[in-house]
Amino acid sequence: MIILMNSNLEIERKFLVEFPDTGLLDITEKLDILQTYLKDGEDHSQRRVRKICKNGEVSYVYTEKIFYSAEVRKETEFEISREDYERLAAERKTELKPIEKTRLRFLYKDQRFELDIYPFSRSLAILELELEDPGQEIFFPDHIKVVKEVTGVDAYSNSALGNSNAFPEEAGTKGEI
Repeated sequence: MIILMNSNLEIERKFLVEFPDTGLLDITEKLDILQTYLKDGEDHSQRRVRKICKNGEVSYVYTEKIFYSAEVRKETEFEISREDYERLAAERKTELKPIEKTRLRFLYKDQRFELDIYPFSRSLAILELELEDPGQEIFFPDHIKVVKEVTGVDAYSNSALGNSNAFPEEAGTKGEI
């Protein structure tokens, strides 16, 4: 059975950050994610499935995105069964490796951040923030050092990071900085 979780316009910006002291963050949720990209949809939408582990519970989610700009996209997500997940995962893009990451959600000044930590790096991470509009002012916690904004930069997409198994800055060292 497929349950509609949400279908809406998403405005998101992404930042490469130095790996922060996560003990200083007001973490509200921790998710371990295995993300697999599927063949594009009929309307050239990006499709993926996720296996999400939270507090020992496993759930499965199907997501479809249509990109309007680097920051703005229409996103539709459905919770799916394990059987649907396995069936859809068989439709994966074979040229893209699945990616593993830990997502930490935290609040700061009424903003909900998502920090994605990848097993291949202990010096860098990706910080995401959903916004009301693309030009909205962002307030970063003092203890998070933003290296640069990477919104819309293909080299920092999950699919590219999964294939390279490193951030571009660490590619020559295989993330062992």
